[in-house]
Amino acid sequence: MTQDRIIGVIGAGLMGHGIALVMARAGLRVAITDPMAEARAALPARVRESMTLMGHDEATTAAALSRIEVRDTLASTVANAYAVFEAAPEKMALKQSIFAEIEAAAPRDCILASNTSVMPITEIMEGLAFKDRALGTHWWNPPHMIPLVEVIRTEWTAAPAMAAMMALLAEAGKTPVRVDKDVPGFIGNRLQHALWREAVSLVERGICDAESVDTVVKSCFGRRLSVLGPLENADLVGTDLTLAIHETVLADIENRPGPSPYLQQLVADGKLGMKSGEGFRSWTAEEAAKVRNRVTTHLKKLDTILDD
Repeated sequence: MTQDRIIGVIGAGLMGHGIALVMARAGLRVAITDPMAEARAALPARVRESMTLMGHDEATTAAALSRIEVRDTLASTVANAYAVFEAAPEKMALKQSIFAEIEAAAPRDCILASNTSVMPITEIMEGLAFKDRALGTHWWNPPHMIPLVEVIRTEWTAAPAMAAMMALLAEAGKTPVRVDKDVPGFIGNRLQHALWREAVSLVERGICDAESVDTVVKSCFGRRLSVLGPLENADLVGTDLTLAIHETVLADIENRPGPSPYLQQLVADGKLGMKSGEGFRSWTAEEAAKVRNRVTTHLKKLDTILDD
């Protein structure tokens, strides 16, 4: 891929600015817009803040910013784009209307990607005239610090479009994975929320408290997860032992299809987690800030290791 191709980004918020940063840091030209003038105006400062937080020096930051052009309209942002990433709020009608605008203004061979964590890509793209170049990309938050991007294929997505997106993301330094069937939650969120469902159930059933759940994960198998995936682990211990454990434990693991009543009650009571001061656990503002800083520091260290 040549460096002079333009990557369009629709949305200059948390996800959009991170996607733009990733592409610009990789030496690619970026055009970005947002319907909010305030978001457009704040974009350079937001990128600079994220670059500084990641430990980049002024020269690297300035170089990345020089490749990002903030534009006033969606049409001008996508007019000459090689690929477009939509990073709008998780609202179906909004995303569908944005892609109708993008299709009307972008080149026929432009790859169209919706960034979403759980929304069905098939439904987002079903109104397009040329669905063969449309797909999903699930960037994880923060997008400029988490390597993974899930690339979701719909029933209409052509193989060249999937291949081109995988190549683009790899060139930008990401770790892309193919999701060949458009299912709710894709891969990562299905795995993550299966764990969360059981974690909630353990507390709900009085087996342990929330702090114990978190301690077990952080002090035990969580330490292996970044270097040993679950199926690698199953192969490591043996599929025969894995089967024996499943025969004993699976029948007792939470399997109801809907959300936990305990979780629903927390939300109904206004116990919304760190933003309200209480969720599964109680949080002061200082404790919440400490957790956020711990996560950022950890991700920064991992990013430095990968760059080395």
